[in-house]
Amino acid sequence: MNVGDEGRLHYGLYELLHSRRLPRERFPEGAIPDFEKVEDAERIRVLTTYVAQRLEQQLTIVKTEEQIYIINRALRSFDPDDEITVGDKQSIAQLVALKRSNQEAVIRPSTPLSDVTLLTNAPKQPSLSRELEHELASADRVDLLCSFLKLSGISVLRDALGKAQERGVPVRIIATTYMGATDAKAVQALHDLGAEIKISYQNNTTRLHAEAWLFERNTGFSTGYVGSSNLSAAAMTDGLEWNVRLSSVQTPGALQQFRAAFDGYWNDPEFVSYSSDQYEQLDDALRRASKSVDRRMAAIDTTFLDVYARPHQAIMLDHLAAERSRGHHKNLVVAATGTGKTILSDLDFKYLRQSLDNPTLLFIAHRTQILQQARLAFQSTLRDRDFGEIFADGMRPRNWKHVFASIQTLRGEKLTSLPTDHFDVVIIDEFHHASAPTYGKVIEHFTPRELVGLTATPERGDGVNVATKFFDGRIATELRLWDALDADLLVPFRYFGIKDDTDLLAARVSQGEVRHRQP
Repeated sequence: MNVGDEGRLHYGLYELLHSRRLPRERFPEGAIPDFEKVEDAERIRVLTTYVAQRLEQQLTIVKTEEQIYIINRALRSFDPDDEITVGDKQSIAQLVALKRSNQEAVIRPSTPLSDVTLLTNAPKQPSLSRELEHELASADRVDLLCSFLKLSGISVLRDALGKAQERGVPVRIIATTYMGATDAKAVQALHDLGAEIKISYQNNTTRLHAEAWLFERNTGFSTGYVGSSNLSAAAMTDGLEWNVRLSSVQTPGALQQFRAAFDGYWNDPEFVSYSSDQYEQLDDALRRASKSVDRRMAAIDTTFLDVYARPHQAIMLDHLAAERSRGHHKNLVVAATGTGKTILSDLDFKYLRQSLDNPTLLFIAHRTQILQQARLAFQSTLRDRDFGEIFADGMRPRNWKHVFASIQTLRGEKLTSLPTDHFDVVIIDEFHHASAPTYGKVIEHFTPRELVGLTATPERGDGVNVATKFFDGRIATELRLWDALDADLLVPFRYFGIKDDTDLLAARVSQGEVRHRQP
């Protein structure tokens, strides 16, 4: 609330200085004011905040030439020798740098050093990575508290960190092996760039999940960033991350708390200094932590959770229902990898159960791991931990009602021994393989009430289009890669070109293999 606002106050919480501009006439009728003594430690902050707000309110309503007069009058009231100097047309200037030569480049963050702001990696906002690069260019000391260090993040900031190393800027980094999410190579790369690193190996007790930078400057204009972005390319460039930029001018208390907390961690014996000869130890600790997370996740029973379609999946399910209402019971679903084709098929089967009276199911994939993941997804969606049987790698179903089978196992006598109408619903993953003989025999054998093909790429490299061959050129619903990227459903591609002397003129690509052309 502006301290100069003359309107009536409302019931609730305030932090308004008791002054003549706070008369009781502004209180609601019958209100009981609760004043509290300002602590000595907060006295200066409260007073300067009030004066700054009053000055700002006054300056906004007077002419430009009167602004300097008001400020200078206030300054001379406690320092007769101080005043703001002005140029032509009452212009004012700030000292923004002291350079060693005219040729020295001055690199500044987009946000003024004195300001506080929120960075969200929005399209028209500077990315966190660019701001960090510019902060590194002028920092005299750097502290980073980051639970997860990723090699992709080093790639983004490598040049800026290298230049800081050349300038002799000390960099301290605190990280952990928690969840095994850190890359050992990233830690080594930072060490090679001159950073001093300490790591906590206590996964059972440490839950450090802080992401924060502190850029100390000898000029006194230090800055800090506290938020959600770990040291990874996605988090610092285009991820939906929030980071607050702090300033020693506007938030000196927060930066002081940062320093104290960081130094406390740094001096804690739990955080161990890293050196190159500890790489194997670190890598082993990260692997063990990652496996521990995998075991805990595998032990979680997800069948008590409700699984809902995401907006793009709900649209695709509507498209499937519309195709069936038109009499199409063989449908191809095209969805970019990572957009949830399996969950889509789970939800589709859940809805089919309502109309087909507990239908039988055959889910086909080419790898056992995919089958196991698909069965787990179905169990969660249907809230039935006993749903489905695996037919692969020596595992054989007993009931043959809901079968998750590998294409390699489902062939020969086993295929022909099953009645053609045994399964009401057949779902085939990676349907772009359907033109292969093994898939073709399965498709020809079964006559399900509903056939669903799942693929990200219906157009094959050999020119066969499975939509044309098996679905009369019709795609029931599709979400292509470029559409998924536009909808922020996937992380954008990032390409890194490495220049070397390799001559590829004599190479040709055939069926995914690089071969030399014959002379």
